[in-house]
Amino acid sequence: MNETLRSRTRAVITGMGAITPAGQDVQTFWDNLVNGRSGIAAMTLADTSQFACKVAGEVKDWDPKKFIEHKAARRMARFAQFMVAASGQAFEDAAIHFDNEDRERVGVLIGNGGGGYPDIQEGAKILFERGGMKLDPLYLARSLGNMAGAQVALQYGLRGYNGTIVTACAAGTQAIGEASMLIRSGRADVVLTGGCEAGISELGLAGFSVMRALTAQNDPPEAASRPFDLTRDGFVPCEGAGALLIESEAHALARGARIYAEIAGFGCTNDAFHVAAPPEDGDGAARAMKLAIKDAGIAPEEVGYVNAHATSTPLGDTAETAAIKSALGEHAARVAVSATKSLIGHGLGASGGMETIATVKTVETGMIHPTINLNTPDPSCDLDYVPNVARKADVRVALKNSFGFGGQNSCLVIVKYER
Repeated sequence: MNETLRSRTRAVITGMGAITPAGQDVQTFWDNLVNGRSGIAAMTLADTSQFACKVAGEVKDWDPKKFIEHKAARRMARFAQFMVAASGQAFEDAAIHFDNEDRERVGVLIGNGGGGYPDIQEGAKILFERGGMKLDPLYLARSLGNMAGAQVALQYGLRGYNGTIVTACAAGTQAIGEASMLIRSGRADVVLTGGCEAGISELGLAGFSVMRALTAQNDPPEAASRPFDLTRDGFVPCEGAGALLIESEAHALARGARIYAEIAGFGCTNDAFHVAAPPEDGDGAARAMKLAIKDAGIAPEEVGYVNAHATSTPLGDTAETAAIKSALGEHAARVAVSATKSLIGHGLGASGGMETIATVKTVETGMIHPTINLNTPDPSCDLDYVPNVARKADVRVALKNSFGFGGQNSCLVIVKYER
């Protein structure tokens, strides 16, 4: 990292929280990833009888009362419950006490894709079967996509910058990147950021099924998500939330906070190509990666790991492979790449939150979790995807990729923190 960029305000990560199909706290989530234990199982949150996909990465045995006061939890949709719970974990992990903070300098910036899909489905059913005046008065206050960020602010009295990024599957990563920009610009001292989603429902399942975006390989469920494998045929739906507390370096040091890593760079682009499919050469994704690398002031050769978007779709994984090669050049062949979605499925707007946590843990622990179910190499996907077994590695610079419908591309550079 060059000295000019090092002298600017630095955005550091001091707390993390996770509600995922592979564990309802960061340590359980990370242990399961490293050990290759899948969180994907038979779908229970939607009737799959009409659909080929019958598996999902669901948050199992969810009890919001473990994390949120009962009356408050009843006023939240499932996606917001996940985010509030993960945020509480991040605050506790960071050992931050808001009575000691200027709450107008504490922001919330969350990524979300669809809001309360199950609530929207239920609301439509009530509207057409029983009439509009039978709708729950809290329907809108639960289902709107901004309500996760709004509820985090409400529950903790955070009066600073508040926003929601809705860029489909890139939303969580873009929210984290833009939160780091808030810190670096001096508009906030602390920002709670990440992504959340809870869209597993007949409505969500139907929308992706008619696009033929979902896998039809259900047996066994844990083998359904196969990023970069020749036999991949679509993604596995997933739900959850990943929360990160980021601060200015000066603020974190002043309160004696432990620092996990630094968000050193952020890139964001659009393919301007197709509403749902990436270009085969991954041009937009490559440009986002290059922008993030430039923003961080590093050379491509410094990148040691890429946490890939890797949805397990035939075109998407091939395009991302091409993008990594374009962004990193010859160095791409020497970089470890792995796919968190192989273990939990595709969390849409939540993916960036959960997968950024996995990337931070890689930098922190020196372990790269595997891409499971990679048994049949695809000639068009010819990088080092850390197949099936975790690997020790001293990763000092990592990239986190997320790409979404609408041609949205976001990339973070996460580096080992050094004063």
